[in-house]
Amino acid sequence: MNIKKMPRLASLLICTTSLGASAAYADFFTTDVEIKGSLCVGFDCTDSETYGFDTIKLKENNLRILFDDTSASGSFPANDWRLVANGSNNGDPNYFAIEDATAGRNIVYVESGSPANTLRVDSAGRIGIQQANPAVLLHVTDGNTPTLRLDQDGSDGFASQIWDVAGNESNFFVRDVTNASRLPFRIAPGAPTDAIYIAANGNVGIGKAGAPTELFLQGDGTKARFRFSTGDATEDDFLLNWKDEVFRMSFVSTPVVEFTLNNQGDLDISGSLTTGTAGSCTSATPCDAVFDPDVYDVPSINSHAEQMWANKFLPAVGPTTSDKPLNVTTKLLSMLNELEHAHIYIEQLHKRLERLEEVQANDKG
Repeated sequence: MNIKKMPRLASLLICTTSLGASAAYADFFTTDVEIKGSLCVGFDCTDSETYGFDTIKLKENNLRILFDDTSASGSFPANDWRLVANGSNNGDPNYFAIEDATAGRNIVYVESGSPANTLRVDSAGRIGIQQANPAVLLHVTDGNTPTLRLDQDGSDGFASQIWDVAGNESNFFVRDVTNASRLPFRIAPGAPTDAIYIAANGNVGIGKAGAPTELFLQGDGTKARFRFSTGDATEDDFLLNWKDEVFRMSFVSTPVVEFTLNNQGDLDISGSLTTGTAGSCTSATPCDAVFDPDVYDVPSINSHAEQMWANKFLPAVGPTTSDKPLNVTTKLLSMLNELEHAHIYIEQLHKRLERLEEVQANDKG
């Protein structure tokens, strides 16, 4: 049976050799060993070491501590670990590392010369990076633009991509390092609470938490404005403005408001209005087709009048009541159709009148 980490069964092995001798045990203890004082281990230890507050000193040109786990049965963990101080070859770096000795790689690596509090964990489990008193779970401090880098290095077959998340006195930003270090997202210091708020349902509020619609813009208490720009200095920007119960649309450089709509539904425009599209003229409202006898058969004055009085509205225009909305385009085309009918009827009556006058003139002659 492989007994793991049973107390008081382990012995201390102190192995020392002289520089000129092969590996030989100076002292081999098969019982527990207690040392009252400090301990120096290594080829360069002397009989006059000073320890200060150090309990154990390792002293030679290659400093390593190996945790050699000899577990060999069942599911007991058996990985070996090593504490390493500095490289062992000429020109190697100065560092301290925790090495996975079984895998042969450094898991934790600290270079010499690192600043104070490069990594600090306080009693609450908060981690400080160059910060002695972390205030949150991860607290990063730097004199110029503390930055967190997310580096997808391509080792798993996906395309390489680097993102930075950073902040300084100018802005908090996300930097697309791979693509010319563009800054697609930035927030300036002093931005108000809920400048942009995305609710759990996906609604986006600008200046508003809990937006009631997919996109909601809340102004400063007196007005709300939304501006469109192509980014081309030769083109004018377009502005939407809601103030004093009036919605306005205008171009920024013009002195007038081109479009206003109040909360009573009143609409004003400063220019002309074009309504309808190709195909607005139909068989019911054929527009200028009434003048083409091959396309449209103009009803007689009597039949048109009978239909008008029977239905109590102009046949082409249809009913117009106060309880239903008015389609301006349809009504305008329908009225044009009736106006064209009326002019045709005027011409017919005028010709009839001319013939009567001619007959009367002949009778008198």
